[in-house]
Amino acid sequence: MIPLRDTIPSDSRPIATIGLIAVNLVLFFYELSLGRELDIFIMQYGAVPIKFIRAGYVDDVSWVSRFFPLFTSMFLHGGWIHVLGNMLYLWIFGDNVEDRLGHGRFVVFYLLCGLAAALTQIYLSPSSRIPMVGASGAVAGVLGAYFLLFPFARITTLVPWLFVWEFVELPAFVFLGFWFLLQWLQGLVTIGQVVDVGGVAWWAHVGGFVSGLVLVRMLAPRRRSRYG
Repeated sequence: MIPLRDTIPSDSRPIATIGLIAVNLVLFFYELSLGRELDIFIMQYGAVPIKFIRAGYVDDVSWVSRFFPLFTSMFLHGGWIHVLGNMLYLWIFGDNVEDRLGHGRFVVFYLLCGLAAALTQIYLSPSSRIPMVGASGAVAGVLGAYFLLFPFARITTLVPWLFVWEFVELPAFVFLGFWFLLQWLQGLVTIGQVVDVGGVAWWAHVGGFVSGLVLVRMLAPRRRSRYG
């Protein structure tokens, strides 16, 4: 399912959402410019689970060098579909969450969700040597917040039916609930995998979504949403 738009207009210009999208796109174009050096760059600034775990047992590794890749990794991507998909979700759902939190709180919220997402994936795949990159964990936090704040908003969605695609308007709690269920089920499949292969960091999505549910309650101003 591909979300196309929601039915809630923003009360303010989503400058933080636009800024985050811009940073992600600029860094992606920078990645494209690296050529053969890209793999080294990704290993350095992506979040590698086994490096993070081992760093916790080495006395001369600073907290900055250990945790810095957890933040830089959420601004890197593995390809056009990866970055455009994440930015599409951030654009559709981010503006309304930013509206409720405010610009500054939204940025803090986004980064904390990305951190929680990365740590979830790391501690469920601690021996992985594959660098984790992508904004999807942080974006999943935005989806969790949207699910809680605007459950009855309508999401115009492109849905595949056999060999055709159809436009369907779904309540946000249905669209996002199904999305979360899919991530959780896919994550269950990966538990106990012996082969260290690349792919989607499903547990980062789960961790990001759950952290979004929790953090938005702590950061959102106390007022009732006309949609929730």
